[in-house]
Amino acid sequence: MTAVPNAPAGQAELEAARLLLARLGVSPGDLLQMAPSRPPAPTFAEYVPVVAAAVSDGSRRAYGSYWKRVLEHWADRRLDEVKPSDIERLVEHVKAHVVVRSNARGGRSAAENLVTALRCLYRRAVADGYLAEAENPASKVAKPQRLPSTRRAVPDTRLAEINRVAASTGDDPVLDSLLLRLHTETACRRGGALALRPVDLDEQQCLIMLREKGDTVRWQPVSPTLMRHLRQHTEDRHAPANGQLLRYRDGQPITHRRYDHLWERIGRHLPWVAKQEISTHWLRYTTVTWVERNFGYAVARAYAGHAEGGGAVGTTATYVRASLQEVAAALAALTREPHPLA
Repeated sequence: MTAVPNAPAGQAELEAARLLLARLGVSPGDLLQMAPSRPPAPTFAEYVPVVAAAVSDGSRRAYGSYWKRVLEHWADRRLDEVKPSDIERLVEHVKAHVVVRSNARGGRSAAENLVTALRCLYRRAVADGYLAEAENPASKVAKPQRLPSTRRAVPDTRLAEINRVAASTGDDPVLDSLLLRLHTETACRRGGALALRPVDLDEQQCLIMLREKGDTVRWQPVSPTLMRHLRQHTEDRHAPANGQLLRYRDGQPITHRRYDHLWERIGRHLPWVAKQEISTHWLRYTTVTWVERNFGYAVARAYAGHAEGGGAVGTTATYVRASLQEVAAALAALTREPHPLA
């Protein structure tokens, strides 16, 4: 077998391949016909429920509303009929029709979440053999660049106001006060609190086991006071050992809606809470920031339950940015004039 002399780079290999195929009596068309068959791609109406049943509860909550949007537009279309340009048009539609809130940012989060939800859907389709990786349209659509979060640490005086309202209003102030104490003291996520069980309490060492997103599990120290209240809550509300710990007075486990109602009520009493859309996650920022300021970055990262690695700066840096109060204090020191936030 002799290569073609003076052929461009790659041309010699092509000529050698053609010569080999000719000797074997195989044409390029024969190779195409021999490509392995695969099942026909399902419609979105057929496939979204399959993926929704396969993912975790957290992913289902995060992507569910966006898969619903997809079904509203493409229910009867097959997965292999959608092009990247179709996804880009749907992204723009979602951005244009996003619910306008006081902290709205032009629908960027909705657009990002839609692309992420479609990437999850198409990754499953590739794994199930309905599409080749090169045919995945969602992987060819760029997600909008995420803007820095507007969340920040809540000042001590404001945090005291929040706790006062929670403890003096509503139909179950004992439960609401316990929720705020749990999140403020441990910096846990809502999912971690809702997954907490009585068997996760180590009373002797004052530790609780937190099971949070990404199937992470960690032991978190708590104060004897919080441990006592968690144990009392377990007994008063008859929480089974392996069942959810946080419950209503009637013994039914609470859901994410309890948090929504709590912050809606606090916002009615404290307009600044509603205006800034303060939520449980702000308590996580508050605690992690305080720990970082007083005990350093490494301790703050462990306190937040963030994965180690990635150098000195990682996810925790998002939580410990300088607050407005700290910036105002710097301004006051610079100008030697008092500032209301300092």
